Amino acid sequence: MALRIFTNLSSLNSQRAMSINSARLGSSLERIATGIRVQRSGDDIAAMSVSESLRGDVQALKQGAKNLNDGISLVRTADGSLTEQSGILIRLREITSQSATGTIGDTERATLQLEFSALRSEFDRIANSTEFNGRKLLDGSLAASSSDNTVLQLGLDSSDNHRFDLNQKINLTSITSSALGFSTDSIATDTGALTAMDNLTTAIDKLATIRGRVGSVLEGLEYSKGAMDSNVENLTGAISTLRDADFAEEFASMTKNQILVQGAAAMIGQANLIPQSVLTLLQTG
Repeated sequence: MALRIFTNLSSLNSQRAMSINSARLGSSLERIATGIRVQRSGDDIAAMSVSESLRGDVQALKQGAKNLNDGISLVRTADGSLTEQSGILIRLREITSQSATGTIGDTERATLQLEFSALRSEFDRIANSTEFNGRKLLDGSLAASSSDNTVLQLGLDSSDNHRFDLNQKINLTSITSSALGFSTDSIATDTGALTAMDNLTTAIDKLATIRGRVGSVLEGLEYSKGAMDSNVENLTGAISTLRDADFAEEFASMTKNQILVQGAAAMIGQANLIPQSVLTLLQTG
């Protein structure tokens, strides 16, 4: 075996091995400290590319879920007001029936007319004042024929599959006494009360149909919210699989690299003794 003093190949090889294993040990420690396996493109090019695309999708879906929540709140606001209006219509028909009977006089009918007018005014006030974030809800702004539709952006792009047009789905026309056909009714006479009763029955039926449509849209939005949350969860799990560190694997790799670094350090020490051995031989000779 040749003994060289100026170029200690054994020491250089050991230093190279130590450098490589030290870098691997540092990577293992970094992954354990951060919990992330792929932090740079060089760690895993394919995993980085796919995970970045998925992260973009997740953020878009999360914002879509927020938009959907706003849409659900809007529809719930409209539904709450419709519930109040339905109660008013039921009370209006009740007092109209009372006015239509022949057992009460003009004085009682005049009193009932006052209540009728007050409730009708409240009905219209609800229709004209119900809004969500400055957008009117019961004045016809949510009708399918409106020129300014409320569209929810739910998905990843501008396609119809990723957008929800509330106006087309809910078609919430004006819910005023005029639109429902009882704005000019009077129950001050029994004849007027009979006419008003028929108009109110029709109005109640119309409002029931509208509320059914609103309820079905609300139910659909809530199911969509559950589906979007599930998609976000699944995509987040996929990103975790691609990027997150496996702690059991990383701890095993760290232990292995620690042993290799220590072994390389010992070998460097041994290799550096070779020139000293040559000098000892020379001194002995």
